Amino acid sequence: MNAESRKISPAGARPVIRQLDESAINRIAAGEVVERPASAVKELIENALDAGARRITVEQADGGKTLIRITDDGCGMTPEELPLALARHATSKIDGSDLLNIHSFGFRGEALPSLGAVGRLTITSRAEGSEAAQIAVAGGRIAPVKPAALSRGTVVELRDLFYATPARLKFLRSDRAETQAISEVVKRLAMAEPFVSFTLRDVSGGGEGRVTFRADGQSGDMFDALHGRLARVLGNEFAENALRIDAEREGLHLTGYAALPTYSRGSSVAQFLFVNGRPVQDKVLIGALRAAYFDFLSRDRHPAAVLYIDCDPQLVDVNVHPAKSEVRFRDPGLARGLIVSALRHALAEAGHRASTTVAGATLGAMRPEGAGQPPRVYQMDRPSQGAIQSSYRFQAPPGEAPDYAPAPAYNPAPMSGFAEAPMPSARVEETAQEVEQIHRPLGAARAQVHENYIIAQTETGIVIVDQHAAHERLVYEKLKHQMAETGVAAQALLIPEIVELSEADAARLLDFAEDLARLGLTLEPFGGGAVAVRETPAILGQVDASGLIRDILDELADMGDSQTLQARIEAVLSRMACHGSVRSGRWMRAEEMNALLREMEATPHSGQCNHGRPTYVELRLADIERLFGRT
Repeated sequence: MNAESRKISPAGARPVIRQLDESAINRIAAGEVVERPASAVKELIENALDAGARRITVEQADGGKTLIRITDDGCGMTPEELPLALARHATSKIDGSDLLNIHSFGFRGEALPSLGAVGRLTITSRAEGSEAAQIAVAGGRIAPVKPAALSRGTVVELRDLFYATPARLKFLRSDRAETQAISEVVKRLAMAEPFVSFTLRDVSGGGEGRVTFRADGQSGDMFDALHGRLARVLGNEFAENALRIDAEREGLHLTGYAALPTYSRGSSVAQFLFVNGRPVQDKVLIGALRAAYFDFLSRDRHPAAVLYIDCDPQLVDVNVHPAKSEVRFRDPGLARGLIVSALRHALAEAGHRASTTVAGATLGAMRPEGAGQPPRVYQMDRPSQGAIQSSYRFQAPPGEAPDYAPAPAYNPAPMSGFAEAPMPSARVEETAQEVEQIHRPLGAARAQVHENYIIAQTETGIVIVDQHAAHERLVYEKLKHQMAETGVAAQALLIPEIVELSEADAARLLDFAEDLARLGLTLEPFGGGAVAVRETPAILGQVDASGLIRDILDELADMGDSQTLQARIEAVLSRMACHGSVRSGRWMRAEEMNALLREMEATPHSGQCNHGRPTYVELRLADIERLFGRT
């Protein structure tokens, strides 16, 4: 079938080009902007934030399908502005002269008319110095503006979402799933604005409903406010085990918090990225986050981080997608490099520190069944003297009245044949050294059990160290340091291997030729789409160059950057470290154990092994006493 015949319908009638009416245009636009109730909540909260709101209340019923109500204390709108707010491409955010100089969340002017096209929308607002007014729109039909009662701000009420496009309702998930999606949107925007108070209420079934999330506005400087907000949204465990990030490079300012490697997750649900305060899903930034942690986590674990990039709006394009969830940096390599270097620097400064959740998991594994019940009392209550005398009389033979006398205090005499000998001077010096070591973070070694675990005493508890995992990390860090100083040795191939690729793939690969050369892989163009592999990393031994090249290309296409070659080299270093470290089952002297503890304290990343598992567990004395019911 040729192109001309495709233009003709089977009946022979030529299709006629028509101008769609405004209602159809709005419903089509709503399909791009409002995917589900959570999308509507996001757009309306962003409008409230752009209006300068300091308190935002979100109410939803039945997962937002029947009701979404957003109340804010922002600047509000005048009665004259309300009809204009429902017109497509009408906005107060920009003047249209420069689409790159955007300082607000919204700027398209599509959200309110799109919502009014697919649902029943009512806006009540009052600006300072003006009377409150209300406007309603249902299925694209706008009612006249009328007076209303409102002290300040704006209330946007959306009922019966998608009633005008019932086919869309079939694609919505259950009420519970949609409610969860709304909660995630509110929490993400709450992290973007720590100084603003957010309240989320479920009013399904009518009435006041119940508050499902609340975060009061924080005070103090930016980092203190952010730390408090993250503790409220993500939990205290994240806040306790997160490292402060603050770095700047060529106009990009990176702030936020990134968790320790031992506080990793089974998926990427705890990764939140913001660009100029806007929550985004950007594969370049996600790839940078993964690259910063890939040397500390296994492939099935994911880091937890909340990162904010602030820059001149001219350096980033947010006008990529109607939902504004994607951005495009003018220099994506700069943003990626800033994230990788800043996170790696913060992780290195953390030294041997491991997350507190490791100790929590250990204590949880040791708790007996029924841990949620009140603590069991192991000690008997001490009876009074009257009760003791009554007990003696009851147990005495008939006719006898025993004279009760309290038992003498226990004060055992020294055993015969054992005289107290003065402590040798060597032992005195050793004790002084042990006292000094106890004040160190990982304490003084006291014992080795099962020829694999070192028990050390600290000021506040004990530390249990996996000697093989700890030494493996120490050796690995030494090997990486040596490689960084001397570079990766390359072995020249007697006959260069020619890899045939498409011209686009060859060009993409050769753009990274300089970076690959630093890792021992030397490439040259060989005409057309062919690439000649001249050298490969010596540490990898015999290499399938074609397979390696294609793996690198796949990662470049997926993430915009590749860690495949470096990961392979460091995997070899990891295996070398494993074989060159202290093996499990080896008995160690006290000085060897203490030397290992001191080296761990001085070596970055020693809190986790090469696979992201913790190398030690710290148990506080108070937690140990709680296990035995002493508190």
